Amino acid sequence: MLNRPINNLLKKLGSKFIPIILGIFSLILMLIMVTSVIQKSVDYKEGQVATESIRANKTIENKAETEQKRQLAEEAVTPEYTYQSDLAQTQHDRISQLIALIEKSNSELDKNYQTKVSQAKDGEKIPQPTTDERVAALKKKFEGLDQDTVTFYQQFPEEFYQAVVQLNTTDLEKVETESLKLIDEQMAKRIRQSDLSGYKQQATESIQSLSLSDESNQVMRYLIDLGIVINDTLNQKRTDELKEQASDSVQPVMIYQGEVIVREGSQIDANAINKLKLLGLTSSSTSVFPLIAMVLAVLLQSVVLWFYSRQFEVEFQRVRFVLFYSATMIVGISIMKILQVLQNSNSNNLALFFPAAFMPLVLTVFVNRRAGALSAVFQGAFALLIYYSAVGTNMLSIILMTYIFSGILAIMVKQQRLSDQLKQALLWIVAFPIVWSIVLSVYQGLSFADGKTWSALLATVAASILSFIMGMGLQPYIELLVTDSGVITLNELSNPNHPLLKQLLEEAPGTYHHSMMVANLSANAVAEIGGRSLLTRVACYYHDIGKIRHANFFVENLPTGAENPHNFLLPEDSKQIIFGHVIEGAKILQEYKMPQMVIDICYQHHGTTLMKFFYFKAKERNPEITEAEFRYPGPKPQTREAGVVNIADSCEAAVRAMDHPSIDKIKEFVHNLIEERISDGQLDESGLTLKEIRIIEKSLISGLSSTFHSRIKYPRMKSEAEKMKEEQENKGEA
Repeated sequence: MLNRPINNLLKKLGSKFIPIILGIFSLILMLIMVTSVIQKSVDYKEGQVATESIRANKTIENKAETEQKRQLAEEAVTPEYTYQSDLAQTQHDRISQLIALIEKSNSELDKNYQTKVSQAKDGEKIPQPTTDERVAALKKKFEGLDQDTVTFYQQFPEEFYQAVVQLNTTDLEKVETESLKLIDEQMAKRIRQSDLSGYKQQATESIQSLSLSDESNQVMRYLIDLGIVINDTLNQKRTDELKEQASDSVQPVMIYQGEVIVREGSQIDANAINKLKLLGLTSSSTSVFPLIAMVLAVLLQSVVLWFYSRQFEVEFQRVRFVLFYSATMIVGISIMKILQVLQNSNSNNLALFFPAAFMPLVLTVFVNRRAGALSAVFQGAFALLIYYSAVGTNMLSIILMTYIFSGILAIMVKQQRLSDQLKQALLWIVAFPIVWSIVLSVYQGLSFADGKTWSALLATVAASILSFIMGMGLQPYIELLVTDSGVITLNELSNPNHPLLKQLLEEAPGTYHHSMMVANLSANAVAEIGGRSLLTRVACYYHDIGKIRHANFFVENLPTGAENPHNFLLPEDSKQIIFGHVIEGAKILQEYKMPQMVIDICYQHHGTTLMKFFYFKAKERNPEITEAEFRYPGPKPQTREAGVVNIADSCEAAVRAMDHPSIDKIKEFVHNLIEERISDGQLDESGLTLKEIRIIEKSLISGLSSTFHSRIKYPRMKSEAEKMKEEQENKGEA
């Protein structure tokens, strides 16, 4: 428990205490963070041997390698072809039709020539049709054909037509037969652009074995050259679609933060240099700006803390806040720094293991929500500095959002023990931050099939659970340090073997029993209104400890039949003895270094109530006596717990003294006593509301009724043995 040492230092240092603490606090933070913001000057070149392992300072896509992999994926795609099986018949029909047109054209010209010769006069010479006329007559036949066929025939050169029209019928038929045979043979195959010349070459070579005239050979070459065409064409659209799909399926090549680019002692090659350039690590000079930013951030925090501490009215509360905040932040930043150091050589997600909710949670519970909010904001600011060069920009933004979100949500818990608000605490500290981490993963477009995504999520889950466990597990021990009324302390004080309780039991057993009863009544009532039940119980154990100095002057400790010693004293003397049990009790508790609230309840459990019995007795002797002389010194109850003890103490003592207390009598007495305390102003400073007072009244009535009300006397039942004996005697008489 540090309250007393802090008080002693505060008395010695006075107004200088807080500036000194803030100065030491700022210096410690700077020493922790300075290595994170000091930059090294580097100048890496190809062929240089790395003196230390070079790791990626951020997560970034290697676009050059990604593009290379996508190009390879596109090249690996098999082109999609469309086979035109009917094209062979089309080409066959076109060649056959062409030969037929040639034969028909020649026949018509020859017939026309014979007619002219037969009709010619003697001596008249009729010229035979020329080659040009035959070609012209042939092409005249093309006018009635479809456009595709005409286009095909137009591909033949003029030399072809000049030669083909000169062939006789026999040669032309042989050319047709052999040409169609060779064309059909090749067109039955799948002919692609790359194979076309080969297939044409095969067919052309076959012409040599046919023993045709040179003119026929030449005509067949033309027919084969244009008759054999591509029938398996590239489906460019479908092929492009397949390439696009293959390219899209390639995952981006990433350089992950923490990834080793060059190991210590290895030579920096061209690939490594490209990666270092991409990361901006090839060359850099030192800069003092991060260091200046760190100093300014720490000083800003100190100024904010100083101004905020001025809002506390009591100097001790200011000092306590600054000390507690400083100690908590130093612990948190130290953990953060350790994770940063390990981050350089281990997992990329190690920073996410930081229990970001712990510091705001502890400050919220032990100080207030605004203190927790300050720690949440500044832990995010210091994370920006600590992870300055340890993680990449993307990872740093995720860390900052996670820390600040978890810290802000932690201040939403109630300012009470986590075990008393288990479900709500789990929701604020664990559940919501986990959902937030999923949101961040979706925002980044991370794949949930990737193990790295799950490792990041598991790190956040572990950090949230760790924050909750640390908050709940360390809370009793933190209480032991910063308060004098922690659970561990109160449990020790409630032990019946405590020296004061043992002394009270031995020297004032009636008071001991009374204290136990008041403790039960008060603790139950305080629990009903949401107060500090355990502290109230312990305070009640010791609230009448001052009676051990004059135990027999209090009626509950008198032996049966003993006469009340106050009968032999003046009212003024009796008053001093009764008053003394409050003052003496507080002194004893201070000697035993009891929690301040236990001492306060000892002072306040009678408030400034009037000691009526001795006041009226003194009034009979001296009418000039005033009420003020016979009122307890107080002060009036200053807390809800003290107000409950004030009521419960009087109720228990009065109901115990009742003859045959009934439930109705208890109800009436408790109600009247509370109304009297309200009208007397005893509860004005306790903070109790009328609603809470009614709840307290109901609780006290229930507790007193179950303990003190007269019970119905049931007729004595005979034992089974007595019944059996009577039955045996009756049988004997019969």
